[in-house]
Amino acid sequence: MQLFFRKVAASDGPLSIRESLDVSELVDDRADVTAVSPLETDLVAVSLGQGSMSVEGTLAAGLDMLCSRCLNPMHEDLKIEFRERFKQTFSSNEEEDEDGEFIAVTEDSFDIAPYCKELFVLNVPFAPVCSEDCQGITPAAGQNWSIGSDDSDNGDTDKIDPRLAGLKDFFK
Repeated sequence: MQLFFRKVAASDGPLSIRESLDVSELVDDRADVTAVSPLETDLVAVSLGQGSMSVEGTLAAGLDMLCSRCLNPMHEDLKIEFRERFKQTFSSNEEEDEDGEFIAVTEDSFDIAPYCKELFVLNVPFAPVCSEDCQGITPAAGQNWSIGSDDSDNGDTDKIDPRLAGLKDFFK
């Protein structure tokens, strides 16, 4: 997804950027992500004059994940707002301006895909939850709280360490 400063400056209006990016390698190390759809970009580049441009739009992707509480499969649709400003510089010494408003680019063209991928990674949920009221897995039975009850429902709610069993009746 190469963007050219000259091409954006010479265009009559906004330059549309619509592509699909494969982002599966970015979540390969995540065991909770089972599948990911390509990242769809719907961006618009606009020249701001003086060798700078603004790129705005949305990124969208779908993720099949496992709930971090109950391990049930779930689907998450990501819709990410993208807004960056780029400025062409002619020396490698110039970095971002003092306010951090522009990203410095030393060439006439640059690849916008790394910026899209970075934003995608930052928006993937760290601990996805299937619903806000998900109670997770019972510690004793190892099953979902909403499906069944815990083994401790038989009245004896205290699990006693056998090494301390002699102290069980100490305060009776």
